[in-house]
Amino acid sequence: MAEEKEGLFMQLVLMFQTAAMQQMGKVINPLTKKIEKDLAQAKFSIDMLGMVEEKTKGNLNEEEKKLLDHILFELRMNYVDEVEKEKKATAEKATAPEEKKEEKKPAEPEKKPKKEKSKKK
Repeated sequence: MAEEKEGLFMQLVLMFQTAAMQQMGKVINPLTKKIEKDLAQAKFSIDMLGMVEEKTKGNLNEEEKKLLDHILFELRMNYVDEVEKEKKATAEKATAPEEKKEEKKPAEPEKKPKKEKSKKK
């Protein structure tokens, strides 16, 4: 019975890990077959695992604790990385020179003044 519960606990942790990785755009969503990014939802999944860590403190065996600690560390670092990427992309868009709406016409070649022909008398 204890082994079954240990397996279920690990499955719960892995389920939240997979969800957070999908929500950070790190892995393909198997339902839509697309990379999708929702950092707010990823943060929620990571926070849920953090809550599980707090509520199970002192009740996990060494293997469960190591797994949970490792996964939380990995998810938090990936989350910070994705947030920084998003901030950088937003900053680049804001500082990029705006294109003028008017199209510039090509400069017309300068007309050289015609030389007057001197008439011989």
